[in-house]
Amino acid sequence: MAISHPAIWGAALAAVLLGAAAEAKTLTVSPGPDAQERVQTALLDAKPGDVVSLEAGTFAFTDGLSLDIDNVTVTGAGQGKTVLSFAGQKGAGEGLLITSDGVTVRDLTMQDSKGDGIKSKGADRISFVALTVEWTGGPKETNGAYGVYPVSSTNVLIDKVTVRGASDAGIYVGQSKNIIVRNSRAEFNVAGIEIENSTDADVFDNVATHNTGGILVFDLPGLPVMGGHSTRIFRNQVVDNDTPNFAPKGNIVANVPMGVGVMLMANRDVHVFENEISGNQTSAVMLVSYSRAFDDKAYNPLPRDIVVRDNRIGRNGWLPSLPGGKMLAQAMGGAVPPVLWDGITSYPGIEGPAPRLYVKDGPVLNLNLAKPGEVEGAKPTVTATLGTPGLPERAAVVLPGSQDKPAS
Repeated sequence: MAISHPAIWGAALAAVLLGAAAEAKTLTVSPGPDAQERVQTALLDAKPGDVVSLEAGTFAFTDGLSLDIDNVTVTGAGQGKTVLSFAGQKGAGEGLLITSDGVTVRDLTMQDSKGDGIKSKGADRISFVALTVEWTGGPKETNGAYGVYPVSSTNVLIDKVTVRGASDAGIYVGQSKNIIVRNSRAEFNVAGIEIENSTDADVFDNVATHNTGGILVFDLPGLPVMGGHSTRIFRNQVVDNDTPNFAPKGNIVANVPMGVGVMLMANRDVHVFENEISGNQTSAVMLVSYSRAFDDKAYNPLPRDIVVRDNRIGRNGWLPSLPGGKMLAQAMGGAVPPVLWDGITSYPGIEGPAPRLYVKDGPVLNLNLAKPGEVEGAKPTVTATLGTPGLPERAAVVLPGSQDKPAS
């Protein structure tokens, strides 16, 4: 006889779900010999819903780790308590590469990976919570490029993360969508926090300090995903970014001047508000165009639909790391204005209206460049503000409810 009563169907479904939940298990791994094999085996053997628990102590690895199972949590005993050391890593890959959905990595420290620290690629619902990623030898060109690095991912949460020593960006989110970066600290990196070629990002309640540049929002040509837009940067402390640029030559961030607070390049619909920005010798905020050659006619190298308002701006711009920066600061009474804009409003082959910019937190130094990077003949001017209000506010980013639980 067929079962057709809704209550019976509901009971049967509940039994199946409870049975699946009961099957979830914790795979516990302790430090010691053969840590590489034992941890990687746990990551390979995990089933959806399982927890891979790494006990307190130092795990020494000679190669990177990988995870491709959905809905797995990798947890340690706490930052500084569970330490994953890649000082003996023989290859140049990531410390941990994640290519599955619904993964959380939390409560551990990763040190000295030869390549990037923790990377997710093509993942949905990826969470990095209460992590430290660091290169213990301090800022060096030979350090890994990125500390925490979700790319081509959706529904990204980065919460209570600390990154030190990345030779490109400490916290980097690239070609991704629906992103929250909060309660985190980036220090002694080239770029502290970078959102690149991504859509719908909220970056708030973070500290970016002692980097070359504090918080960067870029859009670059030649990538599978372009047209980055819709980022909010708010309630952050962007202070004392004073580390000389140590990025390998040729990297785009190798051009970031030392001492930039917030830098927006070739991106659209970016709102910067209610941040504390001080102690940055080049500029509190820079609005610049992409300055390298590119072939893609769909790419727009200009920053546009930008809002800078209601920030607490302290001392910045006393010694800009720009051509002629020292003389420019002296000519302006010892420091350049807090907001620096290259002044470029059009680009050959790019159609459309001039970029809309609203900068309330002036004065603004307009470099009046003819085109990106061309400073000869430019005549800088200063305005109290730039543009007029009217650009619409961005809505808050919302992550799936099961993912966005407050970090303990």
